[in-house]
Amino acid sequence: MILLRTLPLLLSLLAPLLLAAEIPVPSNIVVQRQALEEHLLLDGVIEAVQQSTVSAQTSGRVTALPFDVDDSVPAGALIVQLEDSEQQARFSQAQAGLAEARAGLTDARQQFARVQSLHERKLVANQALDQARNQLNAAQARLARADAGLAEAQQQLDYTRITAPYGGILTERHVELGESVNPGQPLLTGLSLQHLRVVVDLPQQYAGLAREQRRALVALPDGRALETGEMTFYPYADPATHTFRLRMPLTEPGGQLYPGMLVKVSVPVATREALWIPADAILHRSELRAVFVLDDQDTPRLRQIRTGVRNGDQVEVLAGLKAGEHIVAHPLDLSGAAELHPVEETAQ
Repeated sequence: MILLRTLPLLLSLLAPLLLAAEIPVPSNIVVQRQALEEHLLLDGVIEAVQQSTVSAQTSGRVTALPFDVDDSVPAGALIVQLEDSEQQARFSQAQAGLAEARAGLTDARQQFARVQSLHERKLVANQALDQARNQLNAAQARLARADAGLAEAQQQLDYTRITAPYGGILTERHVELGESVNPGQPLLTGLSLQHLRVVVDLPQQYAGLAREQRRALVALPDGRALETGEMTFYPYADPATHTFRLRMPLTEPGGQLYPGMLVKVSVPVATREALWIPADAILHRSELRAVFVLDDQDTPRLRQIRTGVRNGDQVEVLAGLKAGEHIVAHPLDLSGAAELHPVEETAQ
């Protein structure tokens, strides 16, 4: 009934166009049923792939903090220096112990060689050879122990110089200059802007197709859509919200995305077959929607339609058209259609 009441109004508005003579056959498209993906728009949060807190691995007093919060830090740069006098002393002691162990091993080898030579000439008993061999083994063990002690002392000394594991931004400073720290105490927190990802929570009823597709689009602030990398689909739902967490890597060369930003993420959740036509082919006047349908003589005839959801540049047709019919692709190109406008984004 709505179609019958509103069609005369449209016809009266478009009478000059419909009465135009000798109109060439306009560019047209064939109405077809096709399956299109339906997307769910979700709020996502950008986070850094590399974000970590550096903790102390030895005790000492903080003597240098070259960087402050929000500073850019290159990979390998010194970020915390601890007082190292105690570690230096232990390192020097370990070096001396290693030198002593090497000298002892040299003496033990020489002694074993002399005793072995005498034993071969039957000048000493087996007991003397066994004793020399035991002394040699003990010297070798002392050298190995001294070598391990030096390596440990070197490591403890290295722990007084904390360097950046990767390049990034310093976000938190947990200690101040002159403060004494112990192993395990947090020092600095930072993150890298080179590798980012987006995290979204997907309602459980949409998990099926999203798990199969494992892809999504992220809407950038400038209106562009950025395709994500392969989706990581958490294998369990949050018992409180009944949502599945999705995590997708992304790259943005323009530097428009930063950790903590809220973005819109489009996730495919269903596939539905229906009549879909380009949005540019639809005319609207107030609440009315219409298209030009070509008749058997290729004459454009105005016909009101009822539309459903919009998916990208395609609009679902609920009533007024059949598969196989030809419609004008660009109705505003027809003479006399200047007073009409393309269909709106929220056409229903």
